[in-house]
Amino acid sequence: MMIGSAIYKGSVIHERMRPKRHRLRYDVFTMLIDLEELPDLDKCGLLFGHNRFAVLSFFDRDHGRANGESLRPWVEDRLQEAGVVPDGGAIRLLCYPRIFGYVFNPLSVYFCYRLDGALSGIVYEVCNTFGERHAYVIRTPKSSRSVIRQSCDKKMYVSPFMAMETKYQFRIVPPAEQVNIAIRQKDEDGILFAASFSGEKSPFNRKTLIGCLAAFPFLTVKIITAIHWEAFLLWAKGLKVFPHTPATRPVDSSIGQVDGS
Repeated sequence: MMIGSAIYKGSVIHERMRPKRHRLRYDVFTMLIDLEELPDLDKCGLLFGHNRFAVLSFFDRDHGRANGESLRPWVEDRLQEAGVVPDGGAIRLLCYPRIFGYVFNPLSVYFCYRLDGALSGIVYEVCNTFGERHAYVIRTPKSSRSVIRQSCDKKMYVSPFMAMETKYQFRIVPPAEQVNIAIRQKDEDGILFAASFSGEKSPFNRKTLIGCLAAFPFLTVKIITAIHWEAFLLWAKGLKVFPHTPATRPVDSSIGQVDGS
C-alpha cells in the first residue's frame, strides 16, 4: 500500500491579463511520487515503471541534474542552499509521468518534509522548451497555515511573450485530499499572468492508473502541443516577442522567500 504516493486529477488554468487577455483550461492528471516508494511503484509491470519503459513511467533523468542520478541527494542539496537542514523526511514530487515514453514537465514541485511530518521546504523545478531547467528553492514557515505563500524573482527564460524582469508569487495548498498550486507572475505594473492546478486525490494503484490512461492517453503530447498552439495564438494577437536569453547553465537553482511570515 502506498502511503505518500497518489494520483491527482483536476484542471490546469492559464490566464494572461495584459496587454491582451488570453485564457486556456484543460483537464489533466498528475502523479505525487514519494521518492522512497519508487521501488514498490515499479512493481506495476508494464503499467508503470521506474527508470524503464512502461506505458506510464518515471525516469530520474527527467528531473534534477538530468543525468539519471538519484533525486533525493539533489533535492537535499537544494534545500541546504536555502538554509533547510534535511533530516531524512519524505520527499514527494508532483509531476507528469512519461506516457508511452514521452513527457514534458513545465513545472514539477517537490514537497519536502521533516521526520515529524511538517513541511520544511518546496522546490519548484521549471523546464522550458529550450531544454533548460531551473529550480526555485523556498523554505516553508513553521506555522499551521493551510495556504503557503512564497515568492521569487524570475531567473530563467520561459515564454517568448514574458520579459525576464518579473516576479513569481506562489500560493500552495500542499497535497492531502486535494492539492492546489497557484502562480502569479508580476511586473512593476501588477499581475501579468496567472496559472493554477487544482486536483482531487485518488489512490496510486492499477485501477486508477488504467482509468487515467483511458481518460488521458495522449496527455503529455497534448501538453507540449498546447504550449506551441497557445504561443501561436498569442503571436497572432500581436504580443511583443522577447528574444531567448540562454541560461548560464542547463540546470541551475536560486532561492526564493516566504511571504507574510
